Parts: sequence; structure tokens; C-alpha cells
Amino acid sequence: MTPVRAVSAPPEQARGRLHRLNLVMLFPLIAATGVLLVAMDSRTWWHAVVLGLGVAAALVAFARWAAGGLSRVALPCLAVAAPVWPVGALLIDSGTAFYGISFVGAHVIPQLPRRRGAAAVLLSAFVGATGVAKLLTEGYTTGDLITYLIVPVGVTAALTGLMFPNKRFYDVVADLEESREREAELAVARERIRFASDLHDIQGHTLHVVKLKIALAQRLLHTDVGRVEEELREVHALVADTITQTKELAYAQRRLNLSAELENAKNLFEAASIRVHLDRAAGFDGHPGDLLGQVLRETTTNILRHAQAGEVWITLSDSGIAVVNDGVPDTPLPELRGLAALRERVADSGGELTVEQRNGRFLTAAAFPHLRSGTPS
Repeated sequence: MTPVRAVSAPPEQARGRLHRLNLVMLFPLIAATGVLLVAMDSRTWWHAVVLGLGVAAALVAFARWAAGGLSRVALPCLAVAAPVWPVGALLIDSGTAFYGISFVGAHVIPQLPRRRGAAAVLLSAFVGATGVAKLLTEGYTTGDLITYLIVPVGVTAALTGLMFPNKRFYDVVADLEESREREAELAVARERIRFASDLHDIQGHTLHVVKLKIALAQRLLHTDVGRVEEELREVHALVADTITQTKELAYAQRRLNLSAELENAKNLFEAASIRVHLDRAAGFDGHPGDLLGQVLRETTTNILRHAQAGEVWITLSDSGIAVVNDGVPDTPLPELRGLAALRERVADSGGELTVEQRNGRFLTAAAFPHLRSGTPS
């Protein structure tokens, strides 16, 4: 089993990287633009203070947006930036004082949980109403109309409109990252299930075989001491081999040898007084031979555990393996979870696992059609 780790970053981290990239690239430009506008429209120190407050609110809002914490400062920034535009337009004659409220509002509105469209219209209406108030206080020219109404409303609406697809872009990135994270978690879960299945194959098979051999040794204890000693030696060797296989499984080195599994199954069946018919028309090395070995091992365990078999037929063809046993009760067998897990593994390798119960016999067959056609697995 190859260990798999979830390496995808959480969605918050992915969005955070993008926000920080925007901060590094755009913050200096936004700050420089704000300072330039303040310098152009300020004629006294208090002009600079008032207009500077709007720029400061815009910078704070952008920085917190880049850090993913805009909601914490949204209301304070709006409270600071909103009055700057009326004061700047009506008292300072600044046509750029809308910079702060436009920037803050454009970042805050797309983050609202609902009524974002209405909020965007309200923001543009506020900016426009301030411009209209400026124009109505005194006579105005076409240049004033452009400076105090058309440009502020147009810039505010455009900036707010651009932030909506920007918000959607970050949402899509978050969705993609969440999908990657779920896929990684699913891969980990599949590997854990695969590991558990392999461990079940090793431990379950060994325990049933040890139980069988100890039962045989008990029957022969007073009649054939030599055979008892032989069975106990095989039990000892089997336990030692299981320990080795468990270590190999933990370090992703476990491979089953199909020939060894065939010989092992034959010996186990014969030890249980089950007659074995073996038809081996082909051989497999590597994959899917190790997978066929797992199918045979699981089937052998199931037969010894659930059936009262008298005969077993094992057929190894050029496309897979089939095992048939008799001694199957008419009642439904218990759920064979090991075979269920193997079915998925065989399917992942391009094969099909068939399990059938009919007329007192049970068939377990794993077939790989592409092997018959000569296509490499």
C-alpha cells in the first residue's frame, strides 16, 4: 500500500495567498494614487486631513480584505469614508473626495450575505446625490457636471461591478481547493480501506488456518505424536510468516505469489479432508498475479470458514481464476466483506469479480478479459 497524504491547501489558505498577492501588487499603487489625489486637491492642512481620512479608510479596507478580515473593519471604514465625500465636494471643492467611499464600498458590498445589488445601487445613489447637491449649490459648467457627478458615479459603479466577478473568482478558487481537499481525503480513505482489507486477508487467513491445524493436532494427540509435532511446526512457521507479511504490508512491500498461494490452498484443503481438482492452464507473474493470489486466499478462507465442502475445483486460465466448491447450504451465506473489497480492487485493475451461489455450489471467479486479448495490464 502506498501512503497517501492530503497535500492540497485548505480553501482559506488558497484564498489567502491570492489576497496577499493582490496586497503586494496593488497596495503601493492604491496608496500612491490616494496621496496624489490628496496633494492635488488640498489647499490647507485640514483639507489634507479630511481627504487623507478617506484614503486611509480605503487602504485599511483593502489591507483587511487582502487578509480575509474585512468584515471586522467594514462599518468603521464606511463611517470614516462616507462623510469625506460630502465634505470634500461641498466645502473643499474636491472632485476626487469620493475615492475613499467608492473604494471601501466596492470591497464591502460583494461580501454582504444578501441584498448586494440593492447595496450597490444605494452606494452609487449616495455618490450621485452628493454630486447633485454640489451642482445645485451654485451655477455649474459642463466640467463641473463631469467632475462631481458623471466621473464619481461612473467610477463607483464600475469599481463595484468589477468586484462582483472578483468575488466570484475567489469563490471558484475556494470550490476547486475544497474539491482537491475532498479528493485527497477520499484517496486517504481508500488507502486505509485497502490497508484494512489486506490486514484482514493476512490475519483472518492465518487465524483460520491455525485453528484448523490445532484442531487436527488435538485429534491426533494420542494417536500420531509425530504428525502433531509437524502440525505445530507448521503453525509456528505460519505465525512467523504472518508477522513478516504484516511488516511488509506496513512498509508497502507485500506481494502475493500466485503459485505459492495455489500450493498453500491445496495443502489446506487436503488437510481439511477436502478433495482438490486443480486445472492450471496459465501462469501469472507480478500484476495481476498478486491480485489473483489475494482472491484465492480470500476464497480459501471463506470455504474453510463458511462451507462444509467435500470438493473444490480451482481453474487458472489465461484470463483469470475460478474457484468452485460444494457443501454450500441452501440458506443465504453471511456477507463476505473480504470479497466485496476485492471486487473494487479487481475492477480498478480492469477485471471483474463474479460471486455466485447455485445448486449447493459456490463460484468465485476473477477475470481479466484484456489478458486474453494480449493487452498488457
